[in-house]
Formats: sequence, structure tokens, C-alpha cells
Amino acid sequence: MLIVGCDIGSETHYVRAIDTRGRELSRKALAFENNAEGFGKAKGWAVELAAKHGKKQIVLGLEPTGHYWFAIASWMVSQEISVVQVNPYAVKQTKEVEDNSQRKDDRKDPKLIANLVKDGNYGMPYLPEGIYADLRGFALFRDQLTEDRIRCMNRLHRELKIYFPEYKEAYGKVDGAFSLALLKEAPFPKDILKLGTAGIREIWHNAKLRGRGYAKAEELVRYAEESIGLKEGAEENREPVKWYAEEITRLTEKLSEIEEKLHQKCMEIPHTENVLEIPGIGENIMGGILSELGDISRFDDAKELQKLSGLGLVACSSGKHTGETRISRRGRKRLRYWLFQGARSAVAHGLVWNMIDKRVKATMSKVQEEIAPFVKKHVFSRDTVDAKYIRQIAVLFLHQYNNVSICQGLERKDGKPWLKITVKTFPFSEDKILEVTGIPKEKKNNNLDWIDHIEECEAFMDD
Repeated sequence: MLIVGCDIGSETHYVRAIDTRGRELSRKALAFENNAEGFGKAKGWAVELAAKHGKKQIVLGLEPTGHYWFAIASWMVSQEISVVQVNPYAVKQTKEVEDNSQRKDDRKDPKLIANLVKDGNYGMPYLPEGIYADLRGFALFRDQLTEDRIRCMNRLHRELKIYFPEYKEAYGKVDGAFSLALLKEAPFPKDILKLGTAGIREIWHNAKLRGRGYAKAEELVRYAEESIGLKEGAEENREPVKWYAEEITRLTEKLSEIEEKLHQKCMEIPHTENVLEIPGIGENIMGGILSELGDISRFDDAKELQKLSGLGLVACSSGKHTGETRISRRGRKRLRYWLFQGARSAVAHGLVWNMIDKRVKATMSKVQEEIAPFVKKHVFSRDTVDAKYIRQIAVLFLHQYNNVSICQGLERKDGKPWLKITVKTFPFSEDKILEVTGIPKEKKNNNLDWIDHIEECEAFMDD
């Protein structure tokens, strides 16, 4: 086998070749351009070396640098040459193994990459195809549009803070339809006073806007009269504000269009309608996850997905020292972002959480009415709640009452694991003592304060 290491550049790539024993077969690094002619030159060079040394297979290992490796990887695969990739972080960490020097350049890196491939420290590249390539393209474009829109909003906020500090009270939602329509014509107090109430309403009427926004015209004029914004430089900065308002409108329309196309593409993938049935998971979150994952059938285990997203748990421990466990953050950060958003949304909109939240609100109203002590029990099956939700329920009770006794890891009479949250209190009275029941003596918390009613929650985790 001939192992070819390739250092990727924006315009020029460098390659060196070794065999499976680590002996270098190339006399020096070959430089070639990032075009069809350069790719053909590199292939001819590798085929000639393989024939000279009797190698029947060629493997190209490369360091994925930005987006510059997409073209060469796709071209080499089409020429029936195996392509693998190594982690750039691994290349950086092994640079001193080669020559005991911190030097790192384009001619040294190819051999480092080839040695990593020889030792088996590589992964198979994945380039989305078909609908998954379309999804990733739409998702990337959506992220870029969102960033551009946020950038324009921040710049608009800066200008208005200088020349119209009262804009938040005056405009309300700055990126709303009424606000943007007025900012395109009269962004500063002087312009608003010149138009007057009738002129402002005419701008909104010409923009074909309907709603309660017309009632803010008089309030806008009042804020403009009392504004403390700068007067100097307002004429020159009027054009940037108008441009920002127009750009925000254009980006918002384009963003809606791209999101609609992204949602349509998602629905072409089998079983996506089942994903949307999960409470809290909408089209935006689903589109973001699928665009980063690609074809999910290529995964055999959930741990592969966990590692790809950088959510694998790691800890640095040695001897008697036990390090703190944290996520690795080595993976696709956008996938990690969308998985986090999905988990947070599912928790916030989940049926279990809503049920507990309603119960707590009802309980608090009864506290205010000083109703007599009472006991309530909530029982959930494994189908509707897991350990994560139970921990969140415990936190909810902790924040609401400041007194929660949690008994975890016990066994019921039938041998199934369970968790019991018990808060037991009485109407305020100095001569009463707080009682906590249902928990073994060694599990009791004796440092509990006074609260005003009884609440008991049992959450069973059935197999």
C-alpha cells in the first residue's frame, strides 16, 4: 500500500508518500495547484511511485482545512483512490515526533499526515449527497443570513442610540414592520417632527400596513420633541440608518424564503413527520439537526452521534486525582447547538413539565388563600418521564419551596427503582415542627426551614 499525505492549502497543495512501514518513498514534497491540471499531476506522481515500488493500492490522507479539501477529495474518489482524513489537532500535537523540532510548514506536514494514517489514526470523510447536500447548503445559507441580519440590527442600534436614544420607547420593536417602514423615510427626531402625526400615518398607509401601530404616531412625535440625541452629524448618518432598515427587511424576507425551502426538503426525508410529533421539536430545529447529521442510517450506535456532536464525556484523571467530567466539544459545533436547542425546547414544551408547572401554580394560589394542609401525589411511567426530567422536577420544587428532600436509588417493595420527592409543611406556627415522611432516617434532611403547606411528589421509573 502506498500512503500519500497531503497538506491542503487555498491555492497550492503538497504531498509526500510512505509505505506501511513508515519508509519515505518520495524524494521530496510535490507541490501542485488546486485545479484539474494539478490534481492530474498529483495522481500521475502517485501512480508512478506505486508502480515503481510494487504497491497495488493508493490511500490519500489529508488534513481537512476549511472548505479547500472538498474539491480534491471528491476528484480523487471519482478516480478510485481511497481518501481518508486526519484530525488537524493530532497533526499539531505530533509535529515534534518527526524531527524533535517545533517547526511546522507545508513540506513537513504531509509526512506527519501520512504517518498518522499508517498508524490508523484517521477517519472516513463524509460529503453529503442528494437531498442531504441540499439541506446542508440551505442550513448554511440560513445561518449566514441570520448573522448578517443580527449584524445590521446591532449597527442600527448603535446609530439610534447616538441620535435618537429614546427609540426603544418610541418604536417599540425596532425590527417590526411599522418601525422599519418609518426608519426608511424618517429615522431621526428632526425628520419625525417635520412629518408630524399625519405624515407618519401616511408613510404607514403607503406601505399598506394594518393594525394598532397607527396609534403610536402621536407618541412618536412626543418622544421626538423631547429627544436628547446628538444633532451634529445626523445628516451624514441618515443614509446608513436607511440602508440598515432596508437591508433588515430584505434579509428577513430572504430568511423566510430559505426556511420554507429547508422545511420542504426536510419533509422529503422518511419519518420526519414522526420527529415533528415530539413536543417542542419544530421545523427549524429538525432542519438544523438533519442538515448537520446527513444520512442518519450511516450510524450504528447512538454513541457515534454523541461523539460527532462533541457531546462525549471526558475527564482528566491520574492516580488519586479525579478530574471534572465535561463534554469533549470535539465535533460539529452546529450539530451540538441544534441538539441543545432541541433538548431545551422539548423540556420546556414537554407534557410532563407542563403538568408539573400547572400543579405548582395551583399550589401557590392555594397557599395565598391559606387553605388547610393537603397532600398530592404525581405518578409518572417510564414512557413519559426519565431521570433527566425527574431531576428537573426536583429543581423546580427546590426553587418554589426552598425545601426539598430527595431520596434516590431506593427500591420499592416490588424491587423497581424509584425516586421520591417529599415536602411536608404546616400553616405557619412557631410551635410546630416540620415533618418529613416516607424517607429512611439516614436519608432525612434535618436542616429544613418553615414553609406554609404540604406537598408530596412521587415519581416512579418503571422498567
